[in-house]
Amino acid sequence: MNPIQQKADPLSLPKSVHLIAICGTGMGALAGMFKDAGFQVSGSDHRVYPPMSIFLEGAGIKIMEGFRPENLAHRPDLVVVGNAVSRDNPEIVRMFEMDLPYLSFPQALKQFFVKDKKLLVVAGTHGKTTTASLLAWILESAGLDPGFMIGGILKNFDRNYKTGAGPYFIVEGDEYDTAFFDKGPKFLHYIPSRAIITSVEFDHADIYRDLDHVKQAFLSFIAAIPSGSLLAACNHYPAVLELIRKASCRTAMYGLNERAGWRIKDPAFEPPWAQFIVMNNDECFGQFRAPLMGEHNLLNALSVIIVAHDLGLSVEQIAKGLETFKGVKRRQEIRGEKRGVTVIDDFAHHPTAVKETIGAVRAFYPNKRLVAVFEPRSNSSRRNIFQREYSHSFDRADLVCVRKPTLLEKIPVGERFSSERLASDLGACGIDAHWFPDTDAIIDFLKKHVRVEDIVLIMSNGGFDNIHERLLAAL
Repeated sequence: MNPIQQKADPLSLPKSVHLIAICGTGMGALAGMFKDAGFQVSGSDHRVYPPMSIFLEGAGIKIMEGFRPENLAHRPDLVVVGNAVSRDNPEIVRMFEMDLPYLSFPQALKQFFVKDKKLLVVAGTHGKTTTASLLAWILESAGLDPGFMIGGILKNFDRNYKTGAGPYFIVEGDEYDTAFFDKGPKFLHYIPSRAIITSVEFDHADIYRDLDHVKQAFLSFIAAIPSGSLLAACNHYPAVLELIRKASCRTAMYGLNERAGWRIKDPAFEPPWAQFIVMNNDECFGQFRAPLMGEHNLLNALSVIIVAHDLGLSVEQIAKGLETFKGVKRRQEIRGEKRGVTVIDDFAHHPTAVKETIGAVRAFYPNKRLVAVFEPRSNSSRRNIFQREYSHSFDRADLVCVRKPTLLEKIPVGERFSSERLASDLGACGIDAHWFPDTDAIIDFLKKHVRVEDIVLIMSNGGFDNIHERLLAAL
């Protein structure tokens, strides 16, 4: 292997960069950062897909359909390898034959764009994108001009990355593996000056054996945090409480309960606002309001308040940032309203995230019928490891529609998730639930059964066949 070596000032040198699997959210953002920094950028992907493909084309970045050896014919100075790419990928094989320098996504981000900045890392099973986005906007609104790389499109910026001239760089600390040549978690490449752990639960069943395996990864992350750095951690998760005891850095525990040093008091939801008081060791730190749904998002906001306070921001600066936050696309995002039916899009896929998201939407619309539409699409949700847990995730929905997972043929027969069984289990609990073989069948069903003032909450970590726009058009 021949990873690229650090050079004196890589951003000042003309370079060409090729990204393999460029249409992923992080890889596409990295491509945009290289382009903004003056690099010649190209990339390839299998079945080039929006929204990232549209963004990249608009940025003048050449995208090649499919993975082929000839995609490297221009001999780029650097190849960035996405974590979904395997060792036998035709472009990887050709990369080695040509002896081209290469890096993983987090290596490239760290080497070319983070370097001398103070890293603010948001890690955890749930809530990373919203939390990192809140932090980025609060620092931006306070005039600190942060850089960031986040897994969702921030509506305040209409993008998910920014190089930033200020001293801080915000990044999601992903526990997923780095690349075929580095099976360790991405977040081990980052040394934070401040960090947040929102939650620790079992997920990513394709790379982690069990919860203990996940905890080992987070323990390595915590162990790498310098002693002078701050770690804010949510005390609602037993695994977090266990891990935080082993931290050698400064720590701040937060939550909704009185055991937390930082806690939320008197939360109230009056759409579009959530209002709450923040207590720090039984003293009132401040009163805030933000356009957020659900107590889990108030916890995300609380973690950001802790970090912003540690960075020296005033209560007034923090409050201004929270109040002017516009949200993140695909995080409880209202996609439209037709015939009195409101369609909301969310990225939820883990059983806990599904339950929390439904609860959050229910709190905002307590007197309306809530229709939950779910696509089990992630590597974990397509497996039956969460079959039982999902049966407890939809308690607060009035009507549930579950799509049959795609690509089940890639999962061993005995390990496959059953949408039919989930609908049956929910029905046994008194919930009106149905399963469907495809997206078209769901749209046909909803056209016939939704009512005026219904809230349709659609949850998937993928595009879900553009069900949101198609349903609105059908209505």
